[in-house]
This record gives sequence, structure tokens and C-alpha cells, in this order.
Amino acid sequence: MIEIKREKKFFALGEIRLESGERLRNAQLCYQVVGTPNRSRDNLVLIPSYYGGTHWGSLPLLGADGPLAGGDYCVVLTNLFGAGWSTSPSNAAPGQGGADFPRVSLLDNVRAQKALLDRLYGEDWQLALVTGWSMGGMQTLFWAMAYPERVRAILPFCCTAHCWPHNRVFLEGVKAALCADAAWLGGRYSVPPERGLRAFGRAYAGWAYSQAFYRHELWRELRFESLEALLDYWEQDHLEQDANDLLCVLHTWQSADPARSFGDGSLAEALGRIRARAILMPGSSDLYFTVEDARHEASLIPGAELRVLESDWGHCAGGPGRSAAAMQQVFAAMAELLGR
Repeated sequence: MIEIKREKKFFALGEIRLESGERLRNAQLCYQVVGTPNRSRDNLVLIPSYYGGTHWGSLPLLGADGPLAGGDYCVVLTNLFGAGWSTSPSNAAPGQGGADFPRVSLLDNVRAQKALLDRLYGEDWQLALVTGWSMGGMQTLFWAMAYPERVRAILPFCCTAHCWPHNRVFLEGVKAALCADAAWLGGRYSVPPERGLRAFGRAYAGWAYSQAFYRHELWRELRFESLEALLDYWEQDHLEQDANDLLCVLHTWQSADPARSFGDGSLAEALGRIRARAILMPGSSDLYFTVEDARHEASLIPGAELRVLESDWGHCAGGPGRSAAAMQQVFAAMAELLGR
């Protein structure tokens, strides 16, 4: 069994040109590596981070019940631009901080991750698997489109490649809750917009889980004594985050459009680029990355399988380490893709 410690390193990219045409100065990618590459460097597994989280939040995917725990794989975990550890509005170079931070896309993140892997492992390497939850899964799908020759298998769960209209509207709602705070000042606040951050967290909690999760009081499995305690947790979690960072990554999510990034305006052409063996695992009760949207995307990916993650936990079913029953389903698909 591999020993897992919480570590973080930084890869300096310098100035990079973004998909928007803007430039991000002094760009850094925060990451961690767990395990050792084999001689042929084809045992690499990439796990990009999810919205509101860091790469540490994905470490449960290396847990003892899963196929990545034995030390056979070299796992690289990365952090999204804008999320607070990689270059973000809260830590950017002078002139690009806060509201002046440039717009970053999923493809920008994937290209930076590719540069990191090139730096770490040279030019001859192969990803045995790319996997991730939520925005981590969105990046997984973008990886398979951007570099189809580099990726053998993908397991994106509780996500889609495209931000579909209802998903976008949900995000507009939580964004509006934050920006309604008088302290927001268009992102040029001198003190954190705490009321807006609290409202953002409370509004988000209603979407993150399903109706059944609340009806059956499944929040008790998370050791909350009351519904109000759960909502308080969501408030506190968002108070700890920078408002500009939250909305920066939210924009990255909302702007996800493979047809624009890869195709000629055709989602089918973009997803048709994927050559990796693919299991797409939407959550059965996910309210914004729906099974229907994921099924449509799976139909456009050559040889892809749609395997529904059955859970009453809504979108949070896929949260690494949150629901043991859901994780067993993820681990089973992961083991299949890795041939374990």
C-alpha cells in the first residue's frame, strides 16, 4: 500500500496565452504526485480537481478500497486555475488580481497539465487513466478530446463535457446570490462580501444534494445533528473561500463548450475525437449534471459506456470519500478500466 501524505508543489509556467487570447502572467500550477512512474512511463493516472476543492480533496480516490492504493500507478493530482492554489484572482501577478484576472477555460487548464506532465516525464508518457468528479470530470473529458493519443481510459463522474443550459442557469442563481451583497463592488471589494458568500453557500446546498437526500435526512450520515447544522457548514465553507476565486472557476465551468474548443461548432465532432476507453458515470439524482445530458454525450463518443452512479446523494454522490456506497461503484468502474 502506498503512503499518502498531503503535499503540494508548484510548476512555473511563466506567461501563457489563454484560449480567450488573453495572457496570464507568472502562471503556476499547484500539484501533487503520489507513487512512482514505471520505466515506460505508461502507468500515469491524472486526477484534476473539482469546483470549490483542492487536489487534497481527491486523495480519497487513492483509498484502500480502490485500485490506485497498491502502488502500481503514479498518480498526479492537479488544481484548477482560479481555485486559490494554482494562479488565481487571490494570488495573481500585479495588475491581474481580483476582478482583473483573465478568463480561463477548461482547455487552458488541460494544456497547463500537459505541460506539467511533459516537464515531469519527458515526451514519451501515457496516461493509463484520467478521472475526476464534477469539474474534475469535465477536465477528464477535455483531456480525451485534446490529447486522444495520450489517454488510454477515462472515468468522468457526475459531470458532462458541455455546460448545458439548465446547469448554466443554476450557476447564475448562486452567482447572483453572491453578487447581490453590497460589499461585492463588482469584485473590487476591500472586505470579503460575507453576506454574499453565506447566501452562495446556502443556495448551493439546495442543488448539491437531491430531494431524497433531504427527505430521508441522509445528512445524518455526514454527522450533522440538524438540517441547520448542514446549512451552517455550507456557509462556513464558502466564507473560507475568496469570492473572486469562486466566480473565476464558476466562469470556467459555465464556458465549457467542446464544440467551440475542438470542433467546427459540432459537439459530435468534438466528442468524436475521443479514442480512450470511456465509462461516463452520471449521478442518478444529480440535479444539474443530469443523466439525460450525459447519455446524449456518451452517444457521441465512440465506444463509450454510460454507467449510472446510483445514489440519493445528488451531485455529492461523487464527492471523493463522502458516500461509501457511491465510492464502491466508482472504484469498480476504475478497476475495470485499469484491467485490475
